[in-house]
Amino acid sequence: MSSSTFISGLEIRGPLHPGYAEILTPEACRFLAGILQKFQPRRTELLARRVDRQREIDAGQMPDFLPETAAIRGGDWRVPPPPADLLDRRAEITGPVDRKMAINALNSGAQCWMADFEDANSPTWENVMDGQINMRDAARLTLAYTSPEGKKYALKDKIATIIARPRGWHMEEKHVLFNGQRISASLFDWSLYFFHNARALLARGSGPYFYLPKLESHLEARLWNDVFLHAQAELGLPRSTVRVTVLIETILGAFEAEEILYELREHISGLNCGRWDYMFSMVKKFRNRPDYMFPDRTLITMTVPFLRSYCLHVINVCHRHGAYAMGGMAAQIPIKNNPAANDAALAKVRADKEREASDGHDGTWVAHPGLVSTALEAFAKYMKGPNQLHVIHDVKITAADLLAPLHGPITENGVRWNIHVGVRYLEAWLGGSGAEPIHNLMEDLATSEISRSQLWQWLKFGAKLDDGRPITVELYDQLLAAELATIRAEYGAERYDSGHFPAATDLFMRMSKSAQFDEFLSLPAYELLP
Repeated sequence: MSSSTFISGLEIRGPLHPGYAEILTPEACRFLAGILQKFQPRRTELLARRVDRQREIDAGQMPDFLPETAAIRGGDWRVPPPPADLLDRRAEITGPVDRKMAINALNSGAQCWMADFEDANSPTWENVMDGQINMRDAARLTLAYTSPEGKKYALKDKIATIIARPRGWHMEEKHVLFNGQRISASLFDWSLYFFHNARALLARGSGPYFYLPKLESHLEARLWNDVFLHAQAELGLPRSTVRVTVLIETILGAFEAEEILYELREHISGLNCGRWDYMFSMVKKFRNRPDYMFPDRTLITMTVPFLRSYCLHVINVCHRHGAYAMGGMAAQIPIKNNPAANDAALAKVRADKEREASDGHDGTWVAHPGLVSTALEAFAKYMKGPNQLHVIHDVKITAADLLAPLHGPITENGVRWNIHVGVRYLEAWLGGSGAEPIHNLMEDLATSEISRSQLWQWLKFGAKLDDGRPITVELYDQLLAAELATIRAEYGAERYDSGHFPAATDLFMRMSKSAQFDEFLSLPAYELLP
């Protein structure tokens, strides 16, 4: 670690590479320090509440809708209408804040780009800070890039609307200290983006728009709302300048979706079905319950009962209050050298997007520019206007619907796939890549999380494979060795041996086998990043 630099009450422990001082200005750091001073203690309290809530679940107190907020769920209230450039969100592309990928996403033809500082971004100091520089340039329409080979990338006249996603409440930024303590990564990412870009975005007819990840309660949403009110006042901007979309990607967040919408009602545009993290949350929260031992990950599709209920619940909650209900991610990427496989992949994407559109979602996510047209076509088939706010399903989703267990086979291939993808993605993440193509899917951190959490639970309860064999540590080690050999053959010995596989394998193995479940893979993994 380099020597520290002190700026406006913050201790910067990361190196100040060229351009970083333009982001970490005294004024920006003073703005961030004021937010940390006021709000960081509440963040700590809310994270402690997550721990208490897990203890309650482990003791048998299953989630339910809150009786004390029944009036909110039955209330007749509305969120504000969306600004002009969030009116039609039928196709949103997601990806890290890498300079070249940002330009490709903005030029992709999607209505919006979710600029990801979170699960699709490995949070090295350089990735985070370079990302802030890239977002500053994107907000001002000056973003450009020349590759080492001399290829030039520049923004088109018409680009996607930028929606930035900061890291979740659980993450810290270890390169910045306030009062001697690491700071909230959420507040670091959000505050610097807002401070530098809010006025520039407003000046060109857009605004400071955000996705908020991994909320588990309406109190966590209330904290964000208070941050927005404070920040807008500090910069002299009107209330409701900030607009957010919240990812309902935890089972506890699903039970408080309406309350989350209510807490943010001055600033919110919609909710999103964050499907992969939602699956991870189900496994994580009920990890100590053998009746919640899920089958192979590939069998957990959006049509299984608990996920179907979750989607209909989000649509109904949003549309009752004038908010958009955004669909989930299509992780497929085009397969260039195999037309038949590519056609099959696109058919899966089209079917998934048509299901979302016919259900009443107002838009959807894709991970690759090559899928934008497929998403647009699927929504054009069912959504004739800019949204489907009129669609409200005549169904009342109950707690039992959201908590319905899913049973099915656990296969050797399922165990192998979790090991293979989990280790391989973690290796890329440790090498600084947060969005990694693996076997024609664009994977992010959620994939590794659900993979290791399933393995942990299967090992804990000695789950049986469909052929009768129990999943033991010995079997795990045998399959791990076989998958590492497969990965090494796919990569080539030189590339494999020069990578981060020893650290990735060790961490993934320890977290899969540990006596106590670690809440997030990213927390110990972050300590291995420079």
